[in-house]
Amino acid sequence: MPPAAEAIRSFDDDDDADETSPCSKTTTVCVMDASGRLGSTLVHRLLHRGYAVHAALQKHHTECFDDELVKKKKLRVFRSDPFDYHSIVDALKGCSALFYSFEPPLDHPTYDEFMAEAEVRAAHNVLEACAQTDTIHKVVFTSSVTAVIWRDDRNASSASSSSRGIDDERNWSDVNFCRKFKLWHALSKTLAERTAWALAMDRGLNMVSINGGLLLGPDLTITDPYLKGTAEMYQDGLLVTVDLKSMVDAHISVFEDVSSYGRYVCFDRVINCYKDAVELARMLLPPSQTSSLQTQPQSQSQSLEEAETMVVYQQKISNKKLNKLMVDFDTALQLRD
Repeated sequence: MPPAAEAIRSFDDDDDADETSPCSKTTTVCVMDASGRLGSTLVHRLLHRGYAVHAALQKHHTECFDDELVKKKKLRVFRSDPFDYHSIVDALKGCSALFYSFEPPLDHPTYDEFMAEAEVRAAHNVLEACAQTDTIHKVVFTSSVTAVIWRDDRNASSASSSSRGIDDERNWSDVNFCRKFKLWHALSKTLAERTAWALAMDRGLNMVSINGGLLLGPDLTITDPYLKGTAEMYQDGLLVTVDLKSMVDAHISVFEDVSSYGRYVCFDRVINCYKDAVELARMLLPPSQTSSLQTQPQSQSQSLEEAETMVVYQQKISNKKLNKLMVDFDTALQLRD
């Protein structure tokens, strides 16, 4: 029987890396799951920056890698299941680092009360496999802002004029709070990330995590599990978004910077006023449901609805740690074609 992680495509060339590349042409990293938008984009960006890449796919989506691009770079594609320990080990062989993000399995594509158990099991398998792979020196673990912001003191700022403070990478969502309000995405991300950190510390792995905001994209809809509790996030100044380029740059930056450590909150926009909320709603909703949305009040009457359009909620989440790290990050760095 062939191994669970089967190398299904391999390309190599002898092109030398650009002299300014932060990696040598022999540096190999693994991206898992490489079939998602984040993972597949990471693969392409890493190839352009001079890395050899093991793209570990849970699904058989080899078409997400352009043949013309692939033939010029160093890429091996693996079929790898995060619930199959041996398939993970196969994909990691010879790699110095892993970029890990969880994609729900095909037979369970939605977040519910059972997804947390699945995501925790996957994180455990992946971190244990990294610990058993001698060549792995760093793990970049993709988590979420939803693992940061949900706690019992969420309403403290609305109960008085004083702020509850600013959330950042030091904060954790409370799992009991998440269960109580059925915040399944937040519960899954919190438990999975805590599992990963516990294993990393126990096994002596060098791990950093990226706690990203709502990842924008053409397939994003109002049913995205991240968006459960959107109104509360908005009013609390905690509704943040990130575009794909910023998310990918953050992952590569924390990997390449030897001083990186711990968790990094990643976003590039705060949705905290009516105009921005309407703009986001137009992205999330089908056209038939957005025609009634207004970006400006129709009159100057002091109705509650119109007053709401003038409110700007105080931002209560910070990404200063990541911004400081990325000051010198060269986003344009790539190999010569």
